[in-house]
Amino acid sequence: MTNVTNSQSSQATDYVRIFDTTLRDGEQAPGNSMNMAEKLRLAHQLARLNVDVIEAGFPISSPGDFESVELIATEVRGPAICGLARTADADIDAAWNAIRKAERARIHTFIATSPIHMRDKLRMTPDEVVEAAARAVERARGYTEDVEFSAEDATRSEWDFLVRVYQAAINAGATTLNVPDTVGYTVPEEYGRLFAYLREHLVGAENVIFSAHCHNDLGLAVANSIAAIQNGARQVECTINGIGERAGNAALEEIAMALHLRYDHYGIRTNVDTRQIYPSSRMLSQITGNPVQPNKAIVGANAFAHESGIHQDGVLKNVQTYEIMDPADVGVPANRLVLGKHSGRHAFRRRLEELGYVLDTDALNKAFQRFKQLADQKKEIYDEDLEAIVADEIVRIPTRYQILSVNVSSGTEMLPSATVAMEIEGKRVIAGARGDGPVDAALNAIKELTGTTAIMREYVVAAISGGTDAQGEVTVRIEDDGHMVTGKGSDTDIVVASARAYVHALNRLAYRRDDVPTISRVTGP
Repeated sequence: MTNVTNSQSSQATDYVRIFDTTLRDGEQAPGNSMNMAEKLRLAHQLARLNVDVIEAGFPISSPGDFESVELIATEVRGPAICGLARTADADIDAAWNAIRKAERARIHTFIATSPIHMRDKLRMTPDEVVEAAARAVERARGYTEDVEFSAEDATRSEWDFLVRVYQAAINAGATTLNVPDTVGYTVPEEYGRLFAYLREHLVGAENVIFSAHCHNDLGLAVANSIAAIQNGARQVECTINGIGERAGNAALEEIAMALHLRYDHYGIRTNVDTRQIYPSSRMLSQITGNPVQPNKAIVGANAFAHESGIHQDGVLKNVQTYEIMDPADVGVPANRLVLGKHSGRHAFRRRLEELGYVLDTDALNKAFQRFKQLADQKKEIYDEDLEAIVADEIVRIPTRYQILSVNVSSGTEMLPSATVAMEIEGKRVIAGARGDGPVDAALNAIKELTGTTAIMREYVVAAISGGTDAQGEVTVRIEDDGHMVTGKGSDTDIVVASARAYVHALNRLAYRRDDVPTISRVTGP
């Protein structure tokens, strides 16, 4: 499908743009940091998902964010690439310099409009805020015709003042007006009325796109977004898996499938390729190391599972008795044997592509080598095993720390010990340590080699597939000096999986420290 332009979509009342902010708002949440290669990989997947706009980052916030946005703008085609900016001239200029090579470039500028934000955060008068908004939009329009303006904390702002600010933005050339529920405060009926009020009172409202940006503090982000759509919003800002600040953002997959499945009720369509929803969810989970909760709508492990005898009986007779969606419609793969030790590179690559992973030659070679190693250990290789291989071998580039070998001794009548060999910044090092168990001993050896002072906040073990030869998947969350990161690792040996996860987290921590934002607090709508 082709994307709809501003002028077209303002007339196409049955069409809603999907504005994905996973790489900006989603990444701001603790534990969701991504390096440049990971951001680019996810951006390409968002293009396959066919979102309309990718908010690639906040360019002025750090050199790393600027470079990531610039790389995405240069290499990703299809969606508009958007850079976030405050109303300061330097922000606007940085956003443009980062996105200028995009096939379609958008600048998204914002300023807070609620009394508490203007008084206590900005220390600006209402008149100064209106002037700043107009000036920023006008400067952005000097670079691109696609300019979005957001009134941060709009749902706690005075409605008449919002009309003043948005009118100034329209007059200055804004083409999209975003109405953020920044702190997840509003409820559907109230949020819907706000959109109706703005559309009624703004001169030129028919010539702009109204956008909803909802946070999930009260668990109402998706419901609020739908209410906005029913009252004229024709863009929704959301994230994969609903990740984001605090309780997260509106979940893209839930909005897309609600509109898709209930087109009979809403009469609204999107351009989202729903078959790419599950691969996008899995990719994000693997990149960030944050698992999706089992009961998560659309993409959770239990979304299409049935344990109740009554439900199972109904599904066996007619699947539609208890399933309103076909799992294939959102790209959920069948849990089946797909490859074995004699499978070749071509079959391996094709199955990865079916799962949503398009790898370059170097990445494919690394993944195929790991697959062959696993195939020697396991008789049955499932899709989940392949996804784990991609997570372990692909998303870690570049790395400061690398596991070379892990050897442990443990038993009922001996103190567990471990010897770990690593490569640290190109140098091979080795250390031994003891612990309360083999995992603790291995991690103690890694701590000794890396000198880390990070505190383990969470340690979770899960089996990827069934059987005693199943790969174990370990997720760890560590914190050091105010930085919280998540790591993930898998192996048929749970000690090795734990070591992989811990080192993965340490690499993320090193990246996070190297890319400290240049502004004190990276915020946005």
